[in-house]
This record gives sequence, structure tokens and C-alpha cells, in this order.
Amino acid sequence: MPSAAKKLVIVRNNEPAPDPAARAEELRLLEALLFAASAPLDEATLNRRLPVGVDLKDALTRLQAEYATRGVNLVRVGKKWTFRTAGDLSWLLTKNTVETRKLSRAAIVTLSIVAYHQPVTRAEIEEIRGVVTATGTLDVLLRTSWIRPRGRRKVPGRPITYGTTEAFLSHFGLEEVGDLPGLDELKGAGLLEGNMPAGFGVPIPSDDSTLRDDEDPLEPGDLDFGLAPPAERGEK
Repeated sequence: MPSAAKKLVIVRNNEPAPDPAARAEELRLLEALLFAASAPLDEATLNRRLPVGVDLKDALTRLQAEYATRGVNLVRVGKKWTFRTAGDLSWLLTKNTVETRKLSRAAIVTLSIVAYHQPVTRAEIEEIRGVVTATGTLDVLLRTSWIRPRGRRKVPGRPITYGTTEAFLSHFGLEEVGDLPGLDELKGAGLLEGNMPAGFGVPIPSDDSTLRDDEDPLEPGDLDFGLAPPAERGEK
């Protein structure tokens, strides 16, 4: 008769159940941290919480592979990581009460300019568009939290520069702003006309939060106009 001290192994489909102890401890810790977090976590934060010597990038890759076929996936948003409902199951969580509002053509064009040319000022947006940008257009994009004030350009008048946010990446399903379509992709999608001006090109976008040499930091009071995201939702 088997000893009572021995653990029973449940057999399904003639295969023993997986031993929880065989799973790498760093994956369990990483999984717990990400599930408990109320917002995406950056790699620096994860590194501080994991034991010394853990290869974080390798652990993230393995955990991402584990969840690739599950109802939730491990995804990278900007420079942070989080669990999200699998894309093919998102319809399950859609509420019929959600009201979809379309952006105006001016807002879409302005958002595209900010995404591809950031950091960019209002005057630079107007120069690219060839028309004056209504104040309300930038207001709408700021309220959606898809763009944010970055700093001030080191030119007379010190205009505010704008860039995209993590909310922008999350909404459009991008890991980083560099995943935006290039010239050939835009042409293939029919978003650009076939006969483009000589020398026309699409810049390679970058949303590096580090201020550039021609930008000064924002000062206290710069965001008092009430359009920027609340401090707890802003970039750190």
C-alpha cells in the first residue's frame, strides 16, 4: 500500500500534471508583479523588485511566450509592460453603451503631424499643414491624452513642444511610435497619392522623452491651462 506521505499525481490524457516547482521562480515573481500593478511597469521598476542576477529581458520573453495563446497576453506599451486581453477576444469586453466619437479631419492630420514630427510646436504644425491650426484642435487631442506638452522650444516666444503619450500607443496598438507605417506602407494602404512631390518623405518618428538640445523643461504654471493629463497620469 503506498505511503500516505507520498503526494498523488493527477493524470490527464495519460500525462502527469505539471509540477509547479519546475516553473522558474523569476517567472512567478514577474507574473505576480505585473498582475498586481494598476498600470504598466517599466523594466527599471521590475528589475528593482526581482532577485539580483535575474535576466529580465529573457524572463519577459519567456513569460510573453507562455501567455501568447491565452486569454490575456503580455504586451509592451512604449517602454513598459502589462497584461492585456488577447486582441481576438476584446469584443467580449465591449460595452454597447460606449459612444464612439470621430475626430475631425483637422484633428487627425494634427495628430499625425505630432506623431511623426515630435517634438513639434503649434507654429511648426501650421507650417507643415499649410493652414492655421485652431486652438480647439490641440485641446481635443490633449483631452484624449494622446498628446502631451513636452517642453519649450529655445526660440523667441519659447513655444510649447508637443509629443505623443503611452495612451496614444495603447489606443492604436503600438509597442513604440517607431511602429507607425512608413512611406511605402502608407502608399500601399492608399493613404498617399501616387504622384508625390520630388523629395517627399516620411520621417522616422521617435517619442524619446528626453528633452532635445533645442528644448527647455516646462516650468511651474505652464500646464495651468488645464488641458494636460493630471500629474499622476503624466510621464515620469
